[in-house]
Amino acid sequence: PIGFRSCGSDRSRRSRNGGQIKVNRMQNYSPQKSFVQNKEDVVRGWYHVDASEEILGRMAAGIANILMGKNKPTYTPHVDGGDYVVVTNASLVKTTGSKREKTLYHYHTGYMGGLRSNTMEWMIENKPEEVVRLAVRRMLPKSRLGKKMLTKLKVFPGAEHDMGAQASHFEQIRITDK
Repeated sequence: PIGFRSCGSDRSRRSRNGGQIKVNRMQNYSPQKSFVQNKEDVVRGWYHVDASEEILGRMAAGIANILMGKNKPTYTPHVDGGDYVVVTNASLVKTTGSKREKTLYHYHTGYMGGLRSNTMEWMIENKPEEVVRLAVRRMLPKSRLGKKMLTKLKVFPGAEHDMGAQASHFEQIRITDK
């Protein structure tokens, strides 16, 4: 690929190491093209996660990877190539340490001085699907594409879900291993 050519009698092109200059013969070489997925080529699957056996943060990270499509060899950052994820038993999700008492979820009413906060313990009792959805949302890209990826997440507080039509396509997965 890289050869030498003689400089002849031209002193301005002669190098100090004996009059030879390296010439790159790889200029016209074309490497194999990288695969780039189009949104029309996406094939979506369905995953089912039982949150009663999972730790919240690790489960959310695994779900975010599935929603983005990073578990597939066809991953392309600017294409929504992920799969659908159905999470059941969100009210039984586990946390480590004293996060249930110390973690706060803030929201604003829209009025002056309207900043309100709830603990994770209160949220899991009253809105368990929101705890899982927020944990996953914060691990997705902060863009329009991230919002579109989040629509493929279906969270249910109990064991029952209304995704019966897709139940035959479910692949049961466990994110955290013990």
